[in-house]
Amino acid sequence: MIMPTSGNNEESIFPPSEWQYQRRVSYCEGAYGVEPRPNWITTEFGGHDIKRVLRRYGSNIIFFNGLRDPWSGGGVLSNISESIVAIVAKEGAHHVDLRFKTSEDPEWLKDVRKQEIGIIAKWISEYYHDLPLDLLS
Repeated sequence: MIMPTSGNNEESIFPPSEWQYQRRVSYCEGAYGVEPRPNWITTEFGGHDIKRVLRRYGSNIIFFNGLRDPWSGGGVLSNISESIVAIVAKEGAHHVDLRFKTSEDPEWLKDVRKQEIGIIAKWISEYYHDLPLDLLS
C-alpha cells in the first residue's frame, strides 16, 4: 500500500520532506525485494466507494472514530447499514475504545464501550436465534 506523505517544519515538529514515488519504489525494492503497487488497495477492495462495497459485502462492523484522531477524516463517520455502525466521539482518539479500562476513563468513553458491547451482544443473540433456522435449511 502506498501512502504519499510530505511535510514541512513550519507546521510540524518533523524535518521537511518531499514525497517522491520513485524514492519509495527504490526503498521497497531494496528493503523487501518488491515494487509497490499503488492501485492495489482500491483494485482488491474497491476502495473508491467504501460505503457501497461495505453495504454489498460487509456486516457486523463497528467503526469507532474519535475526532481528535487525525485519521478520523478518512474514517467511516456515519452508519452504513443496520449492522455496519459508526460511533463518533468528539473527544476520542485513535482506538481509545479498545484500550484497557481505567478508573480515570471519562464518562463518554464508558458510554462508547457500553454501546459497543450492546451492539455485539445483539449480533451474537441474532446469530443464536437464527442458528436453528439455518440447520433446518
